[in-house]
Amino acid sequence: MNCSIARALDEVGEWWTLLIVRECTQGSTRFDEFQSALGIARNVLTARLERMIELGILERFPLAARANTFGYRLTSKGEELYPVLVALMQWGDKWLAVNGRPPVKLVEDASGDPVEIMGLRGADGRTLGFQDVRFAPGPGATKTTRAVIENRNARVLGESDEEG
Repeated sequence: MNCSIARALDEVGEWWTLLIVRECTQGSTRFDEFQSALGIARNVLTARLERMIELGILERFPLAARANTFGYRLTSKGEELYPVLVALMQWGDKWLAVNGRPPVKLVEDASGDPVEIMGLRGADGRTLGFQDVRFAPGPGATKTTRAVIENRNARVLGESDEEG
């Protein structure tokens, strides 16, 4: 499937993956920290960590305090999942928080100001919904992808084939 969403989900779609990334953003680096915080079975955690290393989301590093022991940390690829986590958290806060009371607030460290709600914005700063966005073929678009784009724009935006 020539789809970046499908490819991304192939790497991070298993729920433990994003929870391990979350734990990394909260300072966890050791196997036992992940296991304790997540309540994940050791064999499942081992498999997830190995897969995340293979995918370049995590890397191992030697722990100075413990000889022959390694920790895990996010790579640049892994760190770039942080906005995805924040968007999921904010969506969960809006739609799933018990009694409408989110358990955690994100604030900018330097100022203490609340972090803005994640969203898709136009060049003018206006919030955009999926109906405000037209798909255009990218450099990796195949003939099939172009047909999907044309169909999507026609169905969502009401564009006819002649307009595309």
